Amino acid sequence: MGSVLALSSNPGHQNWPFSKNHLPSRWDAHPAHWDRPPRWERRDGRLPNPGSFHSLHRSCKDVFPHQIEGVKMIINKTLSSFFKVTLHYLHLYFETIFLCLTKVKTLIGEMDSSGSLNAHALLHLTERVRARTVFQTQQSQFVTWQFETEYRGSDFTAAVTVANPDILRESVILVAHFLQSVSSGLVLGGELVYHRGRAEEGGILTLAGQYSRPNWVATLNAGKGGAHASYYHRANKQIQVGVEFEASTRTQETTASFGYQMDLPEANMVFRGSLSRCIIGGVLEKRLTPLPATLIMGAFVNHRGDKLQVGLGVNVG
Repeated sequence: MGSVLALSSNPGHQNWPFSKNHLPSRWDAHPAHWDRPPRWERRDGRLPNPGSFHSLHRSCKDVFPHQIEGVKMIINKTLSSFFKVTLHYLHLYFETIFLCLTKVKTLIGEMDSSGSLNAHALLHLTERVRARTVFQTQQSQFVTWQFETEYRGSDFTAAVTVANPDILRESVILVAHFLQSVSSGLVLGGELVYHRGRAEEGGILTLAGQYSRPNWVATLNAGKGGAHASYYHRANKQIQVGVEFEASTRTQETTASFGYQMDLPEANMVFRGSLSRCIIGGVLEKRLTPLPATLIMGAFVNHRGDKLQVGLGVNVG
């Protein structure tokens, strides 16, 4: 529930063979540079800012591997200090990502071979006020248009989002987020989603809490729509593990997932593995030094659906 984009379809992953759920989109969360260092690094005695509502489960989600299939090649090219272009090649699928970054604004765009576009703009209005705009199209049709404003106080974060406003159809989605640091390790808050249309109108309230220590983070979201709990633990400098539990009252489904990450700096390798819904898989990333390239190999087995998914990729740049 952390993003309005979850209410819309993702045109890039409509035929996903392993699950009915779409892959998490890179547009569902703020970029990493929007978030401050972890709370336990603050030693000045003041309560820290809790960060963004979208990032509550980020520590756990970063441990899980991203599923890939087929042969994929990614080419990153920095044209200047403010402009970067990324090309993705996957079978006959072609994708272009462009990034324009300055100190106060960031523009990100993604377009595939069918003409579907994801556009993402970030703007720092002041030191504490930030705005975000997201446009998503599927070929020639608009799927999502979203406007968000976020204010970050010294120990709290408040945000308001307006998504898919349509005057002719008299429909709109409004989302309000609030997080408050209660102590150096405890954060409490909530999310209110309001949807209005000609045929229906309603709202969903979700309460959220997070407790963190130097080597682990526990997060819980619970409300009328369901619950989402996650636990992240750093065992040592090389091993990290994460556990997620999700329950939905709308679909009457529950999901438990386990993921882990193993860093091997001596071999320039990172391995991520996961187990979820009878799907076991892993992704290995190998830095091909001294070349500016990374080799990515992944395999996932769906025991329930009797399917095998193998992927190979190269990231250049």
